[in-house]
Parts: sequence; structure tokens; C-alpha cells
Amino acid sequence: MLYACVDIGTNTTRVLVAEAGEGGVREVMQQRAFTRIGRDLRADGAIPPDRVREIAAVVATQVDDARRHGARAVRVVATAAIRAARNRDDLLDAVRAACGVEARVLDGREEARLAFLGATHTLPERPTGIVAVVDVGGGSTEIAVGTYAGGVDWAHSFPVGSGSLSDRHRHADPVSAAELDAMRDDADAALADPHPPAPDRALAVGGSAASLRRLVGPELGPEAMERALGVLVADPAAAVAARWEIDEERVRLLPAGILVLGAAARRLGRPLRIGCGGLREGVLLELAAEGA
Repeated sequence: MLYACVDIGTNTTRVLVAEAGEGGVREVMQQRAFTRIGRDLRADGAIPPDRVREIAAVVATQVDDARRHGARAVRVVATAAIRAARNRDDLLDAVRAACGVEARVLDGREEARLAFLGATHTLPERPTGIVAVVDVGGGSTEIAVGTYAGGVDWAHSFPVGSGSLSDRHRHADPVSAAELDAMRDDADAALADPHPPAPDRALAVGGSAASLRRLVGPELGPEAMERALGVLVADPAAAVAARWEIDEERVRLLPAGILVLGAAARRLGRPLRIGCGGLREGVLLELAAEGA
């Protein structure tokens, strides 16, 4: 049976259609749109009305696409930018009116739990020992620590992401050394407390991590992350995007994403390995377990 998850995030709105169950998740279709909700929040913390309508239309299109691909059950979830928005109910009402699906706003701990589920249950081999999962989103970063069999024992949502960090500090193209320093300091401060338990291994998921696989491969140690930053500071975003076949908007967000991943790796005391699944896969696995 095919399931679908539409994830309304701070940077992107994505749909994933896949088979899901005890055997893991087998992707059938995935699409994304860079909606960048966090960047457009007004000073009073509200999403502008025109953006509410635009995002609801994107979600409706993705839900329709999921159903055309055979999805029998569709779940829409929303993360950091929406849970922080003063008028989030306006967006939820607009989504319901546009596609007939109730969007579920995830709190930080629930987002971390689902990312952990998706990351640990889509690996080629069942992980042993204590596993940490780092999910860098646009407006927040979730770290969850636990075991494959027992699930999450510790989780926290930190108020920093690739979108919010870029919006605060990045203005040059390519990004400047001073901007990188400011983002690095901000990321380190945001993830300073509380301190997660030490894992045996650590996985990275989310848009930044997935894009880095193309630049430096699956292992995100300190040298690999510095090498990726070197690529990103050498040329304007458009040139990097064309050379590496990465969306230009993602290229602009990547320096901040790398610096948040680096801060998380230092807190965990482990290099990160890019996972095969995350939040959306976790949602689909939960849908399958519910028999929806």
C-alpha cells in the first residue's frame, strides 16, 4: 500500500509517496517547492495572507499529485515556522479548504521522534547501540538519541536552522568569511544547552545533509564539512548550483546548514553519517503501523 506525507517546513514544502512497512520505506515519488515561509514572517510573527494562500495551493497540488501516484492515505505535517507563526490557524484552515486534509503541527519533540524513526528504520542494516539523529531544518534543529528497538530516550528541539541562520547573517554571494564566523558562533550558542547523551553513532538527516552527499559523500567529519564550505565560498551560488546540480536556493542555505551540523557533531562527540530517511519517512512508517 502506498502512503504519502506532505511536510510544510520552514524552507521547503515536500511530498513523499512510498510503500512503507516492516521492510522499510520504498520511495515512489518525491517533489519539493522552496516556499521559504520563515523568511517571510512579518514583524508581528504572522505569515502574510498572500503567502498563506500560496502555501495552501502548493500543498493542495502535492496532495493531488500523491493521490494520482496511488497514495491511499495522506498525512500533512507542519514544523518550526508554522508552529511559531502567530496566525498558524489561518494556514491550517487554508490547507483544509484547499485539499480537504487536516494538517498536523508537530511540536519539537514529536518532530525529533519521527525523524529518529525514519532515520533508523531506513538504513541498509539495523543499527546497534545508542544512535543520535540530527535533523537540521530551516527554522529548528532536532536531536534525538535512543536505540533502534527502544526508540527515543532523549530529544530536544533547538531554535536554529539553515533558513533562520542564513536570514540573520548571510547577505554576500558567495558567503563571506565574516558571515561564516557569525553563523558558526550563532549555531554553537544555540546548541550549547541542553547537552545530549553521548551516542555510539550519529546520523544526519534533512535537506542540508542530503545535499552534502553530492558534494562530499556520506561521511560528515570536520574535514569533509570544511571541504564543502570551501566549494561554497569559492563561487557565487548560481555557479555552484550549476556545477553540482543542486538547487540554487539550497546552495544559498548550505553554509548555514553545514555550520549547524558541525555544531551538533561537536556536541555529540561523533562525526555524522548522512542517513537515508528522516521526518517524512518516519511519518509514513507511523501511518503504516496505524493501518491507515
